[in-house]
Amino acid sequence: MKLRLLVNGEPREADIWEGESLLYVLRERMGLFGSKNACEQGECGSCSVYLGGTLVCACLVLAGQAGGSEVVTVEGLSEQGRMHPVQEAFLEAGAVQCGFCTPGLIMATHDLLARNPGPTEAEVREALAGNLCRCTGYEKILAAVQTAAERTGT
Repeated sequence: MKLRLLVNGEPREADIWEGESLLYVLRERMGLFGSKNACEQGECGSCSVYLGGTLVCACLVLAGQAGGSEVVTVEGLSEQGRMHPVQEAFLEAGAVQCGFCTPGLIMATHDLLARNPGPTEAEVREALAGNLCRCTGYEKILAAVQTAAERTGT
């Protein structure tokens, strides 16, 4: 089957099998490796993308269901080769260690700040609860979210 999507603002298409996940298609068919394949069960958040403006775990979405939709991956947050303030904040705070959880945390942070530009620590923790990190104690991640909130104001 032919899948047509708008990915990070560009029309894209791929020949897919109906049972392939959106994550698989983004990574293996379209070469967008930012979203990570970790649990394949929607538990870790590493594969989070926007699908039609809603944050989803791409491993849980059948690619065929996404046909005709707009998808934004972590790569799509940057503009004109410049990192998004959320991406910059994660880098500067040292919230990027092995990097496996980073794309999902960045997408969850972006989504949170779009809805709530001044979240409390409790709201940040709730928004990031669906993302697992095995390398940190989350303190640098929380600091990165706070820095991003101060910078974006969105």
